[in-house]
Amino acid sequence: MEKRKLGNNGLEVSALGLGCMGLSFGYGPATDKQQGIQLIREAYEQGITFFDTAECYGPFTNEELVGEALAPFRKDVVIATKFGFEDGDSHKGLNSKPERIKQVVEASLKRLRTDVIDLFYQHRVDPNVPMEDVAGIVKDLIAAGKVKHFGLSEAGVESIRKAHAVQPVTALQSEYSIWWREPEKAIIPVLEELGIGFVPFSPLGKGFLTGAINKDTKFDSTDFRNSVPRFNEENRKANQKLVDLLGNIAKQKEATPAQIALGWLLAQKPWIVPIPGTTKSHRLTENIGGASVDLSEEEVKAIDDAYANTTILGDRYPAHLQQRVGK
Repeated sequence: MEKRKLGNNGLEVSALGLGCMGLSFGYGPATDKQQGIQLIREAYEQGITFFDTAECYGPFTNEELVGEALAPFRKDVVIATKFGFEDGDSHKGLNSKPERIKQVVEASLKRLRTDVIDLFYQHRVDPNVPMEDVAGIVKDLIAAGKVKHFGLSEAGVESIRKAHAVQPVTALQSEYSIWWREPEKAIIPVLEELGIGFVPFSPLGKGFLTGAINKDTKFDSTDFRNSVPRFNEENRKANQKLVDLLGNIAKQKEATPAQIALGWLLAQKPWIVPIPGTTKSHRLTENIGGASVDLSEEEVKAIDDAYANTTILGDRYPAHLQQRVGK
């Protein structure tokens, strides 16, 4: 698989990464541990060198899974993890106090079975802790050799600028896909200006853009999509038009809708590295095929024109989670 550079500090990763959250958290019951290890190792064998986790996925179990799975080839991969929640629990609220960050890095290093974290993200901006303090403590951790690169997740322009002035930000991780285009307004221009890479999560619209979900799909009771307005039955029915469009383009390209969605993201900027997640081996192979989909300018424009003529219904987060983003 081709490589891409995130930021101006030389962090090179595979053009697609693997978002590991869903193996342990968020989308229903956790995957069997051995199956999870096998999937992560399959990703590596097929060319993925960039793996994304966080202390709050589980909490903690996802980091342990990723650490064990990648231990045999740790030196050949880039591991990204995140701090920013009270006790590592996303239900407990935010905590990016410097002393908490120091605790997280030590615990994450142990769980990940490594002596350095390649990319350390603040998971959400904490309004109670100045961004300069957060960036300052990560700068110290980089100087101490415990962290290589600093990242932010779902941060707004002001926070990005404040952080970058103290410690250069290598990557921003936020939601971005064909059906969530908000970053194009202000975020992508500032990333380009400052030389910061972009790591889109949910590049397949939390599964919707694959075509595997329709108005009749029933999610597990523990699946957080049950609380997402965009995934209520009425909105899924209305939003199907966009998936149909992807399906039509996919047929012409002898690809799948998921591969077109990933190819579209990769065509936006050379410093964009999507991190689709999956629990299924065949979906992993399908997603990796998206890195080889070469969309022409005309095909990208056709997708954009169709999007412009489509009204996407439903917010991407319930209100209480939406309050945490874009700060």
